Amino acid sequence: MKEKLCFQKGDIAAIAMVVFLAAIVFACFLPGINDMAAFVEVYQGGELIERFPLSEDREFMVTGDYVNTVTIRDGKAAITHSDCPGGDCMHSGWVGASGRSIVCLPNGVEIRIVSDDAEVDFVVG
Repeated sequence: MKEKLCFQKGDIAAIAMVVFLAAIVFACFLPGINDMAAFVEVYQGGELIERFPLSEDREFMVTGDYVNTVTIRDGKAAITHSDCPGGDCMHSGWVGASGRSIVCLPNGVEIRIVSDDAEVDFVVG
């Protein structure tokens, strides 16, 4: 004979609490969930030349040896046009999560997504 599996009220409450806490922990680690104040920083030759909020749609050009067109749209950024050889930077796609970047090596340009949150991810050493 099989015994029927019965849950007590306390068992159901404990299971619900574990599921709820697991959902909160999972949501905290989703990319972009904590990037409410994210910015696009544009570096050329290692120096910061522009900084724009990721929340404002815009398009601008970065000129050097070549010309890169940077587009910010819907909370993401991309290099949408470049006359550099290869055009690998254009194929990097759209980035929107803090810590992501796009690099155009021939033009010496780096597009970084950064957050105002100065939280340290980890320390080495």
